[in-house]
Amino acid sequence: MNYQKTILKNGITLHNIETDKFKTNLIAIFLTTSLTREYVTFDSMLTSVLRRGSKNMPTLDIISKTMEEMYGASFDCGLDKTGDNHILKFYIESVNDNFLPQNEENMLKKSIENLIEIVFNPYIEQNRFKKEYIEQEKDNMKQKIDGKVDNKAQYAKNRCVEEMYKGTPAGIYRFGYTEDLPKINEENLYKYYKELISKCKIDIFISGKTKIEESRKIVEENENIKKLQPRDAEYNINNIEIRNCPKERIIEEKQDVAQGKIVIGCDIVFNEEDLKDTNLKYEALLYNSLLRRKRKF
Repeated sequence: MNYQKTILKNGITLHNIETDKFKTNLIAIFLTTSLTREYVTFDSMLTSVLRRGSKNMPTLDIISKTMEEMYGASFDCGLDKTGDNHILKFYIESVNDNFLPQNEENMLKKSIENLIEIVFNPYIEQNRFKKEYIEQEKDNMKQKIDGKVDNKAQYAKNRCVEEMYKGTPAGIYRFGYTEDLPKINEENLYKYYKELISKCKIDIFISGKTKIEESRKIVEENENIKKLQPRDAEYNINNIEIRNCPKERIIEEKQDVAQGKIVIGCDIVFNEEDLKDTNLKYEALLYNSLLRRKRKF
């Protein structure tokens, strides 16, 4: 495996991972921004609206048809919450060109260009998102947020995190809040999108049996990438910090369920001497994994 990192512009990075382990290529774009209570629901809505259509693929049906024409390529998007950051994720996975007839169009190039098109050249009407898409996705998002109680195990984990980090970005629910949905419309969401694209940290990943120079050239010569301006990306770097240890708390919620769920959250607090050890993060992750292993009683 060969990994190469290229700074395309300040705040915009290309990551090439060359590997022959798979028959497909994975193209991914991550938009990283600070997680805030004010805009968490805007971020959530953006991922849903952007996937509905771009300038040259204005409907979800056309996007799906395009993916089918690319030998059944798959397109998806999602949201991650990492520390105090919100990450909007977009993916296309397509078959590697080495497994296609020689006279076929460059599938790597097509995959990269289509994903960049979806993220950076959205479908707009009169300098705003399509109203129909906004209203439909608001209904879908409301169902998703309201439905978080359906998975009791995940709900318990989410509530634990919310209580542990109440009042901080880390305690915000990653899909947002239903009370914020009525505030979002086709105009202010598009305005927020333009601000986000101009300020967020952008990472483009290309993984597969590819030639690094070729894929980098495709990205660098893309017109939508050329339009992006350098930026001092606005996101939170998750450094280890010294802080006071809060007192332990027990939160109990009662629901009409056949089986109860218990979640224990342990927030590690480091002292000044600990901060000199850069491996502490990975040691904590390993310790967490050990605690999760099943034990016989």
